[in-house]
Amino acid sequence: MPPDGHADHRDDQGSGGGRPGRAGGVQTETRHRQEYYAELRVAVSAEESVTAKQAAEREQAAAQKWDGTQKESRWMWAEYQRRWPPDERPPVDRSAGAPGSWRGEGNRSLDRAVNARVEAECDRVAEREQGKISPVMRAIESQDPDRHLIGFEDRLKGRDRIKEKVYDGIQLLKRSPEEAVSHVRDVIRYTFQYQETSYTRGVQTDIARLKDQGFELEKLKNFWSDDQYKGINSQWIEPDSGQRFEVQFHTRISFEAKQLTHGAYEKLRSQQADKLEELVLEAFQKKVIAEVPVPPGADGVPDYPKRGADAR
Repeated sequence: MPPDGHADHRDDQGSGGGRPGRAGGVQTETRHRQEYYAELRVAVSAEESVTAKQAAEREQAAAQKWDGTQKESRWMWAEYQRRWPPDERPPVDRSAGAPGSWRGEGNRSLDRAVNARVEAECDRVAEREQGKISPVMRAIESQDPDRHLIGFEDRLKGRDRIKEKVYDGIQLLKRSPEEAVSHVRDVIRYTFQYQETSYTRGVQTDIARLKDQGFELEKLKNFWSDDQYKGINSQWIEPDSGQRFEVQFHTRISFEAKQLTHGAYEKLRSQQADKLEELVLEAFQKKVIAEVPVPPGADGVPDYPKRGADAR
């Protein structure tokens, strides 16, 4: 036990050699407090070095295994595309529309007035991203050299993809163009990538940093227990403008798995696959995702709002 500040150096209770003992033969601590903590620090440091080495070895082994998984998965995806060749869709013909209007896939279209309002709102989104959100995200990134933002150049969603979602929002949910744009949750999106060994602590620390900067957490979903996707996705609000943006938290392997399975995800989302093709796509996703190592403690990061019986 560490000394309690009143170290007992009496030796009249001992019997024989070695450390003095208390009545009943229980040995007492004879080291000064400083000596004790110096030795403790050395022991802890040695233990942490061994633990860090073991963690690094495990991470290296997982990375090597993942390299084989990627190769096999790419082959599987090529076989899928051979069996179900991608649709040869001609590019959208926008020449037939009125000047200033927009046309997209699936007979989606926005007339000139609505398209102009969507464009203006997209310009405002870009201004908020450049002036209010990205500078803060870069500042947060600089606080920890062991992880970084990846895909930063793609932080703004493409306008054609935004307009597809806006069209659906206007038609199905009767939202105004501005409201429809504001509800595209990933119109601005960021991804933090961590080492596996520091993932859970890093995610929790960065969530706290985002809150400290005044961003409001709207939703957080932990998918580390999912069989179709691994990672944590969160939605935030910049309070001054009300601008929504998305932040994903990944390891290198979970992010690469997401990229590998994106085509399958998009095809399933389109609901254009027949039943057999759906089964093949789901099996492909499960096969890839099953090979993604779960960082220690990652599946314990709580959802917000909480899911389940105790959700509030």
